[in-house]
Amino acid sequence: MMQTLSKDLYKQAAAQYHTLLHGTPGLIERTRDQLWKGLSDANLVFGGRMLCPYLRPHFVGREQFNYATEVCERLWASMLKVGDLAVGNTAMLDYLGVTEIERKLIAFDPGYKGVSRTSRLDSFMTDSSFQFVELNGETPAGIAYSDVASGIFQNLEAMSKLQEQFKLTPLQGREDMLGVLLSAYSEFAGASAKKPKIAIVDYRGLPTQREFELFKEFFESKGYETTIADPRDLEFSGGRLRHGDFEIDIIYKRVLVNEFLEKFDECQALFKACEAKAVCMVNSFRGKLIHKKLLFGVLTDEKFEQYFDAPEREFISRHVPWTRRVEDRKTKHRGKDIDLLEYIRANRDNLVLKPNDEYGGKGIFVGWQCDANQWETALQSSIDADYLVQWRVTTAREEFPYISQDGSVAFADQLVDLDPLLFDGKVGSAFTRLSVSELANVTAGGGMVPVFIVEGKQ
Repeated sequence: MMQTLSKDLYKQAAAQYHTLLHGTPGLIERTRDQLWKGLSDANLVFGGRMLCPYLRPHFVGREQFNYATEVCERLWASMLKVGDLAVGNTAMLDYLGVTEIERKLIAFDPGYKGVSRTSRLDSFMTDSSFQFVELNGETPAGIAYSDVASGIFQNLEAMSKLQEQFKLTPLQGREDMLGVLLSAYSEFAGASAKKPKIAIVDYRGLPTQREFELFKEFFESKGYETTIADPRDLEFSGGRLRHGDFEIDIIYKRVLVNEFLEKFDECQALFKACEAKAVCMVNSFRGKLIHKKLLFGVLTDEKFEQYFDAPEREFISRHVPWTRRVEDRKTKHRGKDIDLLEYIRANRDNLVLKPNDEYGGKGIFVGWQCDANQWETALQSSIDADYLVQWRVTTAREEFPYISQDGSVAFADQLVDLDPLLFDGKVGSAFTRLSVSELANVTAGGGMVPVFIVEGKQ
């Protein structure tokens, strides 16, 4: 059970912010217009729509954030253990659903330690629980978006008024991201390390293009030459990877392995450069090992309990929901023997079916939103696919003001998904995704807001 934190200081800040919006003549309209102008000027868009149509950030108490940091960093050690073990563990690779071509990529030595140097944990924090639903250990997005959004919110008139009563601290992640890239490169290059040139690599025309531009601007402001490159446009010759005349030392990999493999024949330069260990790529292909959603199965399935000591298992059980690969087998739930498929059929009100290796909310079946026939159909389709079943977690909801499609401002309860960002296993930043539905996902139509840490005035 989570301790009582900051005695609702963050709730007080949110309530006071709403009071200011309601009680100050014209402030709602001015805040809406200020926010819209800031987002528009920064071109802060995702897939052609404004990324943050909400009039306030997510307030998190200092004690809350410290607690989240402690839990994330302790849990990260267990996740990293899974990644390290899986590299040479066939049974674990099979359970995780790592394909043959992915195993070939994972076999490449990235030239530095750690299967994932930058990651994002998706979580729900309430007054009594803090639970995670998945980890993005491959190529977490949103870091630069959140940084820029924080600056826009910090300059709002309503935020200035609130800071008369509370200390509000924004979070920034781009500096930490650059630090991870440089640290990995120093380990990779050793004594021959020079000032590296960076390539941000993903396919052109994606909704995240603006974030790549924000990172490029930031890296160059710190003195590091940077290019944004489609992997199909890279060339590898003479032991060097190039984007036109730009010689690449570090790849900030934003292309997902799945999407890279879809165009594998067109991306041979990147493949060969990594195979030859001619470029430092962060995260490496090994990030895929803990990006698979069945990571949570390895953490909670009795098949693998020998890899975790008793304190680890107890800690995992508090923060990671019971998760299993969907298959015809016997297993345990809360210490009791069960037939897994029959258990899934009988407990749809507490279970979610998820594809093991998808994003954007695709292919998810929420049991409590299905009738018996829909759930049975979902289960049957899951048995022959790469799916997992996961126990329902306690979600968090808060009221947020948001800009409606007609431009007016409304207030509504939102699902609140807190996403701490880890850099070399240390929490450096976070943002929050909001949604009116059960899926708090920007790709699936939700929105994001920056996190501000709330403290009392000294």
